[in-house]
Amino acid sequence: MWTSCLLFCLLGAVAAQPVTPPVAVEISPPVLPAGEPAPTVPVVVLLRLTIDEEGEVSRVDVRESAGPAFDRSAMAAALRWRFQPARQGDVAVEVQADVPVTFEPPPAPPPEPPPEPASEPPAVSEPGQAPPPEEPPPAESPESEKPAFATTVRGKAAAPPPAAVGDFQISVGQLADVPRHSASDLMLLAPGVMLANHGGEGHAETIFIRGFDAGEGKDVELRLEGVPLNEVSHAHGHGYADTYFIIPELVDSLRVTEGPYDPSQGDFGVAGTVEYQLGLKRRGLTASASTGSYAARRLALVYGPPGSSEANFVGLLVRQGPGFGPNRAYANAGVMAQMELRLGDETRLRLLGSSYAARFSSAGVVRETDVVDGRMPCAADADSQFFCLYDPNQGGAAQRHLVSAELRSRLSGGGRFVQQGFAVMRQMRIRENFTGFLNDVPPIGESQRGDATEQTYRGLTVGLRGRYTPGVRLGDQPLPLELGYIARFDDVLTRSRRLRAQGGAPYSTLFDNQVRTTNVGAYASLRYAPLSWLTLRGGVRLDTFLFAVEDQNRPASDRQGPRIPEESIEAYGFFASPRATAEVRLSPQLTWLTSAGLGARSSDAAALSDAELAPYARVTAVESGLGWRLGGEGHPYEFEARGAVFTTRVSQDLVFDETAGRNQPVGPSQRLGAFATSRFTLFERLDVQGSVAWAHATLPAPGAPSWKVWEGTVMPYIPQLIGRVDASLRGQLDVGAFPVSWMLALGHSAIGPKPLPLDRYSEPIFLFDVAASARWRALELGVSVENLLDARWREAEFNYVSNFRGPDAPASLMATRHFSAGAPRTVLATLTVHLDLQEAVP
Repeated sequence: MWTSCLLFCLLGAVAAQPVTPPVAVEISPPVLPAGEPAPTVPVVVLLRLTIDEEGEVSRVDVRESAGPAFDRSAMAAALRWRFQPARQGDVAVEVQADVPVTFEPPPAPPPEPPPEPASEPPAVSEPGQAPPPEEPPPAESPESEKPAFATTVRGKAAAPPPAAVGDFQISVGQLADVPRHSASDLMLLAPGVMLANHGGEGHAETIFIRGFDAGEGKDVELRLEGVPLNEVSHAHGHGYADTYFIIPELVDSLRVTEGPYDPSQGDFGVAGTVEYQLGLKRRGLTASASTGSYAARRLALVYGPPGSSEANFVGLLVRQGPGFGPNRAYANAGVMAQMELRLGDETRLRLLGSSYAARFSSAGVVRETDVVDGRMPCAADADSQFFCLYDPNQGGAAQRHLVSAELRSRLSGGGRFVQQGFAVMRQMRIRENFTGFLNDVPPIGESQRGDATEQTYRGLTVGLRGRYTPGVRLGDQPLPLELGYIARFDDVLTRSRRLRAQGGAPYSTLFDNQVRTTNVGAYASLRYAPLSWLTLRGGVRLDTFLFAVEDQNRPASDRQGPRIPEESIEAYGFFASPRATAEVRLSPQLTWLTSAGLGARSSDAAALSDAELAPYARVTAVESGLGWRLGGEGHPYEFEARGAVFTTRVSQDLVFDETAGRNQPVGPSQRLGAFATSRFTLFERLDVQGSVAWAHATLPAPGAPSWKVWEGTVMPYIPQLIGRVDASLRGQLDVGAFPVSWMLALGHSAIGPKPLPLDRYSEPIFLFDVAASARWRALELGVSVENLLDARWREAEFNYVSNFRGPDAPASLMATRHFSAGAPRTVLATLTVHLDLQEAVP
């Protein structure tokens, strides 16, 4: 096997007081580099570590290299090490240490015991001085992570402790092997999440999470590296958030907080918050080209500059195809780039930019009775009828441009400060038709023109976000106090029009608003451990909103005569949201957490009145459950399991209304639910995650007690049972004299029947996706199959009255089931070229 060598020797003493050396707390060994033959003689990499005042390895430099592959492995392991910081008297100080890491050749059987650690105690020197090397203790078992190489790397801060059992820091890792249609599908790694899309390749996903039909973002706060993605007063729905522009290959992890339990969660965080965190571990250039069923084409290029950290990258993604059925063509392209600059030893500047454009068509919904009876305007066979459509004018287009600058600084006394500025430009147009010729009331003597809608949104968002951790202490115990704020301004044009069935020309305006919104929010959170087994976390958040709306669709006359068809409206509102968590450590591996919090969703500006105290939808949530963890740092495996029960109550909920083509208020709602999830990883070989979630969402009867959260009318469209499994297995075999790496992956979703209006239920959904690949040197060939069993499934189902037979046909008042067809079996073959440019680095 190998041994990892770690030693601290410092050359002097501070004149006033001696420096106490750092003490290792978590030491995880590196792994032998993948694809490299086992060494026949000891291989030594000499690293220089900078250990900061919090005991984190903040910087790693290679002083003596053993080759890029061994350097990568040694440096990645060093970045995960944690220490009790060095101290000069009672003050923590930053020190440097030269650390030789030795990779020993594998022992011949029978295995020999590892060498004994050096018996001499480490010496200490003044901060900034380099210590002489000394033999360190042997390492235990290897850790599985493919690290990124860098000649100078700034260590990542440790993930914050969870705010609740349902607060997940999800590393994508090996589960990136599972077939994903877009970055949106990464949300399925959180328990109780289901996605549906009735609008085509480019329309935002409808998110079901924690018993909520969160629409396209109305009840889920979405962020990208701190930049808010929810769009205020969007014509398609307040809070609309499209994540298609995010390149999946550049997503390193997600933080999914289910429920409003973290004080940093802001507007739209009713059911929770999802934040995409970017990073590219692989250095060099990776180019992949894919083609497959229905002439689908995909080209992805990602590049990580050699000699830099995973925070530096650039990526390009282009997708195009005619779709799996009529009127489902799509084309989109996006680029994302990020750069991290060091401004001295204590400050980093991270710059992020993204640009994206898309065009897509949509088949919309069809009546189930027309499909079963073969009345759709397509070929008579069952598949043609299933994937057919009524209105070819449906679809949309979108553009998004985003920039962000984030400054991170460590302050004297152990404090930390983060300041971010961002700007987002957005434009979108969506055309949909849910009811055919049901709602149009034409002028006398004219026939119906159609119910299709065109929803347009153009907006600019600019803002600042920051947080400050002062590093205060209570006696000998640190108090992690965090103060944060957000200031956001949106200037948007939001409009909805009716379209003619023939040609798609607009004939009527439903609303046309120029909206300017200012959101200023602040929060404070504190974590304190009064007992060794008890940790308390709590905080409060305050948000204020100022709305200025110019309604450009007022009548041209009223009872008093002609008037200008415009009117201005201003409104103001605020809400405070306290949140708290109690963590009881039952054992080193088992933790019990109970959390409670208030959250809110701001008002859609289109529904406000002048000088109104803007109302908000408030959510009250409580959760209690257990977390269990085994292995991890220093072990070849890691296992984590969590489970909890929860209840929530919303003061004003929204449900999809087919006549408006968007969500409309329905009054208060409540939920009772539970979830369980687990993930097991073994080296870089196996990664398996599974989850199951149950939720019961109801509309309480007027005057019913609020504590009876299980009683009431069942809310439509929300699945009660959701299960998900993701798994990836990797290995290596020798084909002749050549080592070939291989991969197998599986993704499985199981979704129970969803309640529909009028006591109907949708069909259950069972989907299987598989992928396999083989890599030899720089070339990798892979194939993925989505919907392996070629199920005919309904991605979205509804139950309402419609008339798609024509403007002169009598409209039936009998509600019937409508659905949008899910994709059939789709096969995609991918050729990937990995150009490892490490050898070009001196």
